[in-house]
Amino acid sequence: MADADDRGCFERTHGGLRVHVLAQPRASRDAIVGVHDGQLKVALKAPPVDGEANAALVAFFAKALRVPKRAVSLVQGEASRRKTVLVEGDAGAHEEALVALLVRA
Repeated sequence: MADADDRGCFERTHGGLRVHVLAQPRASRDAIVGVHDGQLKVALKAPPVDGEANAALVAFFAKALRVPKRAVSLVQGEASRRKTVLVEGDAGAHEEALVALLVRA
């Protein structure tokens, strides 16, 4: 279950919401797994090859938050499991939607 400490992986900005992510490539399904070390842990089916996992992460956030893919960008960690994703738009609404998904994880 999500609690106040879990919100540390979210950072509201002027243009949207930054999400600090720990990516888990080659998982059996795409899903939010929980919070690990202050980062939102996201399982991705895609392998970490040729940017496939990064593209899958962008697509995952776009679908989960019902925003176009162009509103989601990877701003840090392209070659790392620890990444920062920026989701443009209403930061409060995006944060609440992600917390709701996290509660179900």
